[in-house]
Amino acid sequence: MGTNMNRRDFIKTGAAVGLAATMSRSIRLFGQDDRKVRLGFVGLGSQGTGLLRMCLDMEDVEVPALSEINSERLNRAIDLVVKSGRRRPEGYTGEEDFYKLVARDDLDGVVVATPWLWHTPMAVAAMKAGKYCAPEVWGASSIQECWDLIEASEESGMPCMMLENHCYERSTMAILGMVREGLFGELVHGECGYCHDLRSLKFGRQSGQINFGPGARGEAEWRTYHSINRNGDLYPTHGLGPIANCLNTDRGNRMVSLTATATKSRSLHQYIVSQVGIEHPYAKINFKLGDIVTTVIKCQNGETILISHDTNLPRPYSNRYAIHGTKGLWMEHRALVSAIYLDGISPSHEWESLEDYFDKYEHPLWHKFRTEGVRGGHGGAGYLKIRAFVECVKRQIPTPIDVYDTAAWIVITPLSEESIAKGSTPVEFPDFTRGMWMKNKPIFGLTDEY
Repeated sequence: MGTNMNRRDFIKTGAAVGLAATMSRSIRLFGQDDRKVRLGFVGLGSQGTGLLRMCLDMEDVEVPALSEINSERLNRAIDLVVKSGRRRPEGYTGEEDFYKLVARDDLDGVVVATPWLWHTPMAVAAMKAGKYCAPEVWGASSIQECWDLIEASEESGMPCMMLENHCYERSTMAILGMVREGLFGELVHGECGYCHDLRSLKFGRQSGQINFGPGARGEAEWRTYHSINRNGDLYPTHGLGPIANCLNTDRGNRMVSLTATATKSRSLHQYIVSQVGIEHPYAKINFKLGDIVTTVIKCQNGETILISHDTNLPRPYSNRYAIHGTKGLWMEHRALVSAIYLDGISPSHEWESLEDYFDKYEHPLWHKFRTEGVRGGHGGAGYLKIRAFVECVKRQIPTPIDVYDTAAWIVITPLSEESIAKGSTPVEFPDFTRGMWMKNKPIFGLTDEY
């Protein structure tokens, strides 16, 4: 898929935003021109298979190659492609066969849905091979890992779009539009988090016993080790992504420092004891991850962000969103409330439901999505994120979540680890844009296409 555009300049300066906006009227969101996007998939567990299924519902996507070290999962994915009426893809099963996949000349983009430690080397390899890259959500293991992504993207001119579905939720996109219209006044504070009971995921049950590590079911095969060995906000982007978009981070604003603190670690031990007893070898594990990790970020323009990471305790799911501005605020705690208060608009000091504002402030992308038919996981947000990636690959334009967003959001993990290890002292953010944040313009959610 050729292009005459200087993609490296687009990535560095964001100059393609105006072009993207003018092009957005020529192609409908759900694939109405005859160009094909050829994607390879690396990692075909539940997440990768879900992304593959959504792409197979898109008539303009071809899947020439798949990579997965588990042969059963690989064969299942190959069968899905064949049953969709497409040509049988080539499958790769070696641990480093992703290098062979990204080197193929019949791929335009690569989707990465592997365990976290593989995301950066796979994304870097894809970009260096001249491919658009879409890694699933993760938290970085080091600051250098983030610079590796930046340098690979700048040197190759290829975009890296983290697939953060929460940026595409109906509520967060509506709020983003309301923020941009000034309904909240000047923003001063944001709150968010990843509050999700993952005890049963970290210890997959098999044959009546809990288990983790090699041979365990699902993410228990690898994710549990992070709770054993690390203490920080291990998964910051589900909450942070939408808040960062509202605050224009790296686009006239930036995150400059953070402090993080962690509670004691008790709940995973208690879960093990409740499931298999105090004598089980797992009961002797010393988990580093605090049950709740709290991170406070200071922004260049004076705003603050509070992030909570809470995956060990029994609780319903919530991203604990909040936007505080000089004219109002929004709070969302999943099933409990998605409430809004706008000074001078809402009844005096009374909460209103965000749903009451959808008719007037529905984001154009969601208006089109609901008209043409909501589909895919996470209430449709999962479909929108991968469709956005496909559209950008098709048009050969920058992605609405770019490599600088990706790096700035995932660096929260190693920075929070450093702060906690130093007694909750402040640590500074790297400026991955090298000063371009002062000139960059917002790029996310500007059209009804992606």
